[in-house]
Amino acid sequence: MDKLTKIRRDLHQIPELAFDLFKTHEYLMSILKKLNFELEVVAKTGIICYRKGESRDAIAFRSDMDALPVTEMTGVDYQSQHDGSMHACGHDGHMTMLLGFAEYISSLKTLKKSVVLIFQPAEEGPGGAKIICDTGIFEKYQIKNVFGIHLYPNLEEGLYGLVDGPMMAQNSEFDLEIIGKSAHAAQPHLGHDAILAASHLISSYHSIVSRFVNPLQSGVLTVGKINGGEARNIIANHVKISGTIRSFHDETHQMIKKKMKDIDESIEKAYEVKIHQHIEDYYPVVNNDHDLFNQLKESLPTSSYTQIEPMMTAEDFAFYQKKVPGVFVMLGTQNKLLGYTHPLHSCYFNFDEKVLAKGIMLYQHIFKMLGGI
Repeated sequence: MDKLTKIRRDLHQIPELAFDLFKTHEYLMSILKKLNFELEVVAKTGIICYRKGESRDAIAFRSDMDALPVTEMTGVDYQSQHDGSMHACGHDGHMTMLLGFAEYISSLKTLKKSVVLIFQPAEEGPGGAKIICDTGIFEKYQIKNVFGIHLYPNLEEGLYGLVDGPMMAQNSEFDLEIIGKSAHAAQPHLGHDAILAASHLISSYHSIVSRFVNPLQSGVLTVGKINGGEARNIIANHVKISGTIRSFHDETHQMIKKKMKDIDESIEKAYEVKIHQHIEDYYPVVNNDHDLFNQLKESLPTSSYTQIEPMMTAEDFAFYQKKVPGVFVMLGTQNKLLGYTHPLHSCYFNFDEKVLAKGIMLYQHIFKMLGGI
């Protein structure tokens, strides 16, 4: 535990963003080079660790590496040394767990199956997993299954949170520009009010899920940002709107996007404005393989896990599951006695490092379960 705690706190102090994880990469390599792996650099600062077993068929385990643009407010003595960046989503813990598992694998004299450890940048955006998949490593290393763990403060410390099937939503991010026509506020009839159009557009958008999505399915459409206007006495000629779409089913996702376009066109006609819409599809659904889920569930003590509800957050682990069957597991960090209750992405998020041992134990268990040793 002393070693795991040191590693986690070292990594916590050097949070970096997206693909520019140079200090993090150097720190990981300083440990991995001492272990029994073939190492390959991918996606600028990502690392692939490979050890061949008796069978070329490989099992992969993944950790994300990047931090968030958050100013840390925990006040701990190992607080972030990078102003404006923080490991507020537990990726420092994820890397520590995978390093601990790497040491375990390195200590084994022989393996029945090959193993691949993926240290991946840019999970928080723009999606390092897809770039790694596009390098062909799944084919190169004959990866047959993939697994990952995410720390989760909504779950009691040390419990594994399992989901069968869709676990985390696919997401798309949208940006809109509404172009109107300026006029004096005392002469509104001479202009085309972009703010008025925006208000009706947002109201209409928020009716899509409640009136067009099957209540037995799920969907989210959220407008999170709006900016427009020049002065209190000017009819606004320009408004910008940004938001997100989440769902578990592709048909729902496509229907939401179509309805948004329909609403745009009706608002254009009704308010004599122009609307420019851009929707960027980001991550697919994190979809846990049913057979692997059952195998894992049945092999674990019933006291060690709980089945949790799917969530509308998104994760680019989904790209790996597009390549091979896999399972993503939540690992509880909630400890009310110690005050570890703040949500992911909070500037106060923290956890007790003892929980990391549970993650390493789960990786070991999965590797044994699938005949890796």
